[in-house]
Amino acid sequence: MKHGLFVTLEGSEGVGKSTQLRLLHSALASLGYDVLTTREPGGSPGAEDLRQLLLFGKNPLSLRAEILTHFAARADHVDQVITPALSAGQIVICDRFTDSTMAYQGYGRAHGEAAVLDFITGLQNQLGCTPDRTFLLEVPRDVARLRLAARGAPVDRYEQSDESFHARVSAGFRDIARRNTDRIRCVHTDGQSAEEVNSLIVKDILSRVPLRASQE
Repeated sequence: MKHGLFVTLEGSEGVGKSTQLRLLHSALASLGYDVLTTREPGGSPGAEDLRQLLLFGKNPLSLRAEILTHFAARADHVDQVITPALSAGQIVICDRFTDSTMAYQGYGRAHGEAAVLDFITGLQNQLGCTPDRTFLLEVPRDVARLRLAARGAPVDRYEQSDESFHARVSAGFRDIARRNTDRIRCVHTDGQSAEEVNSLIVKDILSRVPLRASQE
């Protein structure tokens, strides 16, 4: 590929994004593709520092400052990691991107306030980087909670939020998907194995990239 392919995985906590990130890298690399997996917030050294502030910082930021910090981390990630990888023809798969900011800050924290959604949209437009394909992973909230409890990882600021916040985030993701049907594919992960979900996603990605010699 002269130009790479930018794929993002979105959804609330516990829907299986990290698992799919790992499986996608393995599946696509085995077919001969040059694959880079990354995450947000984070993905570059500077952005990883900001991740700690956003997720685990002792002092919460104002809403506008929180949004701007997410985009500051994202701009560094795009400039230093994503854009060079795409220019080199890699498939870049990112765990979260701009849709998460819209869902968590725009819908979750701001309750869908139009001025905040417009503010985030303006920052998205200035970023100059849009995914070619986004997979929105969905699972019932009770299933997600069980998965998170079993994971045993440190609980970040967003995971500590109440259930009404998470309901707004989920509704936000669904609204974003309805507005971007050409880019976003919704994938229900409940009732399917991780491998079955991975097979569906890989099939979609392969429809967008040239065949490698190992596939011909």
